[in-house]
Amino acid sequence: MLSVEDWAEIRRLHRAEGVPIKEIVRRLGVARNTVRAALASDRPPRYERPARGSVVDAFEPRIRVLLGEWPRMPVPVIAQRIGWPYSLSPLKKRLAQIRPEYVGIDPVDRVVYEPGQITQCDLWFPQPRIPVAAGQDRVLPVLVMTLGFSRFMTATMIPTRQAGDILSGMWLLICGIGRVTRTLVWDRESAIGGTGRVSAPAAAFAGTLATRIQLAPPRDPEYKGMVERANGYLETSFLPGRRFTSPTDFNTQLGDWLGSTANTRTVRSIHGRPVDLLETDRPAMLPLPPVGPQVGLQQRIRLGRDYYVRVDTVDYSVDPRFIGRFVEVTATAHLVTVSCDGTVVARHDRSWAKHGVITDPGHAATAKLMRHALAEDRQRRLAATRHHGDGHPVTLRALHDYDALFGVDFNPTTSTATRASSE
Repeated sequence: MLSVEDWAEIRRLHRAEGVPIKEIVRRLGVARNTVRAALASDRPPRYERPARGSVVDAFEPRIRVLLGEWPRMPVPVIAQRIGWPYSLSPLKKRLAQIRPEYVGIDPVDRVVYEPGQITQCDLWFPQPRIPVAAGQDRVLPVLVMTLGFSRFMTATMIPTRQAGDILSGMWLLICGIGRVTRTLVWDRESAIGGTGRVSAPAAAFAGTLATRIQLAPPRDPEYKGMVERANGYLETSFLPGRRFTSPTDFNTQLGDWLGSTANTRTVRSIHGRPVDLLETDRPAMLPLPPVGPQVGLQQRIRLGRDYYVRVDTVDYSVDPRFIGRFVEVTATAHLVTVSCDGTVVARHDRSWAKHGVITDPGHAATAKLMRHALAEDRQRRLAATRHHGDGHPVTLRALHDYDALFGVDFNPTTSTATRASSE
């Protein structure tokens, strides 16, 4: 077969130098017909292997019958139905060619986001276990939010996947940007839209910000592909080589990395740096409301005798003077506040550990004084009680009870007034 170099030389000699065919044959040592064929061809020679049959050819009619009835039948099932005796590789290649004839092709349009239009949100679960207490570490979720236009990334570690903690993290990240996009995209996260509808806390959050939460279709991670790629970027570029001593340490390192690396790199799809494009993205967003949304974990309970309230498996002490009254408990990522009728009766740093007990020494001291006062009162009551010989107690009555019983009044002023009124 004539090489590409000889083909190019033949054409150059004949067309550029005017060398006759006979001289080209002599110089290159090729046949005359080869020279004529090279001059007649407008494309370089290419080796083409003649088509050979495949072991799948004999099975293809039966495969098409199965695909006609079950277009998405898996390859192993098809192999079993047709009695396939060979490796699955040639069968997979043939199915990749003919299956679209029965399933159809679902093209995906390229989406272009306008400034201030959309933010994609997701939870990322890094594998390193974060120390949260002495002898206790946990795998904690990280809330990741990516702006659609600028690709600006924000993220923070949160205590739980409960709605209050997720919304608290969202509010923290939104306040860091200073504005909010018109749409927040979420998948079917249970606390946000696990039933296919936006949950009540999430709807209230969006309503306060005048934005909306849009749920992705089920089992469609490509619907929020930007934040999914951001999760992968965090996994491969942020985590390796790092150690974390606490959730605060994790968030500190993450914030530094986002500001110095993630948002200052050039993103090929937008031909720019997220930190620069944010200046175009932010003015098109919605301003934040003057009053922030309700975030964090909230509950209203009657304070029991043990004067503790439970937040995410951790018990926090409350002023025992409010036992038996209803109290409102609010927990953010870092603070637990208990109030009664507008008065704060307990405030603790939130613990991210499991099954802990947090006690304020002042609450314990107050409870001790209350128990001591109750014991003294019982002693006084006991001292005011006498016993008969058989042991049963007899309560002592006050003297004025006996005066009233016999109609005797030893108060002269009262007696004079009584006689005057009777006359």
